[in-house]
Amino acid sequence: MKKFFEEFKAFAMRGNVLDLAVGVIIGGAFQKIVSSLVGDMLTPLLGLFGTKALGDLMFKIGEAEVKYGAFLTAIIDFIVMAFVIFVMVKLINTVAKKKKQEEVVEEPTTKTCPYCQSEIAIKASRCPHCTSELE
Repeated sequence: MKKFFEEFKAFAMRGNVLDLAVGVIIGGAFQKIVSSLVGDMLTPLLGLFGTKALGDLMFKIGEAEVKYGAFLTAIIDFIVMAFVIFVMVKLINTVAKKKKQEEVVEEPTTKTCPYCQSEIAIKASRCPHCTSELE
Protein backbone atom coordinates (compact mmCIF):
# COMPACT_ATOMS: atom_id res chain seq x y z
CA MET A 1 0.00 0.00 0.00
CA LYS A 2 2.88 2.35 0.78
CA LYS A 3 4.36 1.76 -2.67
CA PHE A 4 1.00 2.62 -4.24
CA PHE A 5 0.90 6.01 -2.47
CA GLU A 6 4.54 6.70 -3.41
CA GLU A 7 3.73 6.02 -7.08
CA PHE A 8 0.63 8.21 -6.86
CA LYS A 9 2.65 11.02 -5.25
CA ALA A 10 5.29 10.76 -8.02
CA PHE A 11 2.51 10.90 -10.62
CA ALA A 12 0.70 13.84 -9.00
CA MET A 13 3.86 15.87 -8.53
CA ARG A 14 4.98 15.67 -12.15
CA GLY A 15 5.06 19.05 -13.84
CA ASN A 16 2.39 18.26 -16.45
CA VAL A 17 -0.19 17.21 -13.87
CA LEU A 18 0.34 20.32 -11.77
CA ASP A 19 0.19 22.56 -14.85
CA LEU A 20 -3.05 20.88 -15.91
CA ALA A 21 -4.56 21.33 -12.45
CA VAL A 22 -3.68 25.03 -12.40
CA GLY A 23 -5.08 25.42 -15.91
CA VAL A 24 -8.38 23.77 -14.97
CA ILE A 25 -8.77 25.94 -11.86
CA ILE A 26 -8.00 29.17 -13.72
CA GLY A 27 -10.20 28.07 -16.62
CA GLY A 28 -13.12 27.46 -14.25
CA ALA A 29 -12.73 30.89 -12.69
CA PHE A 30 -12.40 32.49 -16.13
CA GLN A 31 -15.53 30.66 -17.30
CA LYS A 32 -17.51 32.35 -14.50
CA ILE A 33 -16.30 35.75 -15.70
CA VAL A 34 -17.26 35.02 -19.32
CA SER A 35 -20.65 33.60 -18.25
CA SER A 36 -21.32 36.75 -16.26
CA LEU A 37 -20.29 38.94 -19.19
CA VAL A 38 -22.61 37.09 -21.55
CA GLY A 39 -25.51 36.50 -19.13
CA ASP A 40 -25.48 39.81 -17.27
CA MET A 41 -24.33 42.23 -19.96
CA LEU A 42 -24.56 40.96 -23.56
CA THR A 43 -27.85 39.06 -23.55
CA PRO A 44 -29.81 41.86 -21.82
CA LEU A 45 -28.42 44.25 -24.43
CA LEU A 46 -29.53 41.87 -27.19
CA GLY A 47 -32.92 41.81 -25.48
CA LEU A 48 -33.27 45.52 -26.24
CA PHE A 49 -34.00 44.52 -29.82
CA GLY A 50 -36.84 42.29 -28.65
CA THR A 51 -39.38 42.51 -25.87
CA LYS A 52 -37.41 40.62 -23.21
CA ALA A 53 -33.91 39.38 -22.41
CA LEU A 54 -32.49 36.76 -24.74
CA GLY A 55 -32.05 34.22 -21.91
CA ASP A 56 -35.77 34.40 -21.07
CA LEU A 57 -37.00 33.39 -24.55
CA MET A 58 -38.95 30.11 -24.62
CA PHE A 59 -41.93 28.39 -26.07
CA LYS A 60 -44.21 25.66 -24.77
CA ILE A 61 -45.10 22.34 -26.30
CA GLY A 62 -47.83 20.95 -24.11
CA GLU A 63 -46.44 21.15 -20.58
CA ALA A 64 -42.78 21.20 -21.71
CA GLU A 65 -40.93 24.51 -21.84
CA VAL A 66 -38.27 24.78 -24.55
CA LYS A 67 -35.85 27.47 -23.36
CA TYR A 68 -34.11 28.31 -26.62
CA GLY A 69 -32.99 31.66 -25.22
CA ALA A 70 -30.86 29.92 -22.59
CA PHE A 71 -29.42 27.71 -25.33
CA LEU A 72 -28.56 30.77 -27.46
CA THR A 73 -26.94 32.35 -24.40
CA ALA A 74 -24.80 29.21 -23.95
CA ILE A 75 -23.74 29.38 -27.61
CA ILE A 76 -22.75 33.04 -27.25
CA ASP A 77 -20.91 32.13 -24.04
CA PHE A 78 -18.96 29.42 -25.91
CA ILE A 79 -18.11 31.71 -28.83
CA VAL A 80 -16.79 34.45 -26.51
CA MET A 81 -14.75 31.90 -24.53
CA ALA A 82 -13.33 30.29 -27.67
CA PHE A 83 -12.42 33.71 -29.11
CA VAL A 84 -10.63 34.79 -25.93
CA ILE A 85 -8.70 31.50 -25.77
CA PHE A 86 -7.79 31.86 -29.47
CA VAL A 87 -6.46 35.37 -28.90
CA MET A 88 -4.48 34.26 -25.84
CA VAL A 89 -2.92 31.26 -27.63
CA LYS A 90 -2.09 33.42 -30.65
CA LEU A 91 -0.40 35.98 -28.39
CA ILE A 92 1.57 33.30 -26.54
CA ASN A 93 2.66 31.70 -29.83
CA THR A 94 3.79 35.08 -31.19
CA VAL A 95 5.87 35.78 -28.09
CA ALA A 96 7.35 32.26 -28.12
CA LYS A 97 8.17 32.55 -31.84
CA LYS A 98 9.97 35.88 -31.33
CA LYS A 99 11.90 34.45 -28.40
CA LYS A 100 12.89 31.38 -30.43
CA GLN A 101 14.07 33.56 -33.32
CA GLU A 102 16.22 35.60 -30.94
CA GLU A 103 17.77 32.44 -29.49
CA VAL A 104 18.74 30.97 -32.87
CA VAL A 105 22.24 32.14 -33.69
CA GLU A 106 23.43 30.84 -37.02
CA GLU A 107 27.01 29.67 -37.26
CA PRO A 108 28.91 31.20 -40.17
CA THR A 109 29.43 28.83 -43.11
CA THR A 110 31.99 30.93 -44.98
CA LYS A 111 35.08 33.02 -44.25
CA THR A 112 37.23 35.47 -46.21
CA CYS A 113 40.65 34.52 -47.52
CA PRO A 114 43.19 36.93 -45.95
CA TYR A 115 45.25 36.99 -49.16
CA CYS A 116 42.79 37.42 -52.04
CA GLN A 117 39.70 38.41 -50.04
CA SER A 118 37.56 35.70 -51.72
CA GLU A 119 34.72 34.07 -49.86
CA ILE A 120 35.53 30.43 -49.07
CA ALA A 121 34.09 27.57 -47.01
CA ILE A 122 34.76 27.84 -43.28
CA LYS A 123 36.43 24.40 -43.15
CA ALA A 124 38.77 25.05 -46.09
CA SER A 125 42.50 24.74 -45.39
CA ARG A 126 43.48 26.21 -48.78
CA CYS A 127 41.89 28.99 -50.78
CA PRO A 128 40.47 27.58 -54.02
CA HIS A 129 41.08 30.93 -55.76
CA CYS A 130 44.68 31.83 -54.88
CA THR A 131 45.75 28.44 -53.44
CA SER A 132 47.14 30.07 -50.30
CA GLU A 133 47.44 27.87 -47.24
CA LEU A 134 45.15 29.04 -44.45
CA GLU A 135 45.52 28.64 -40.70
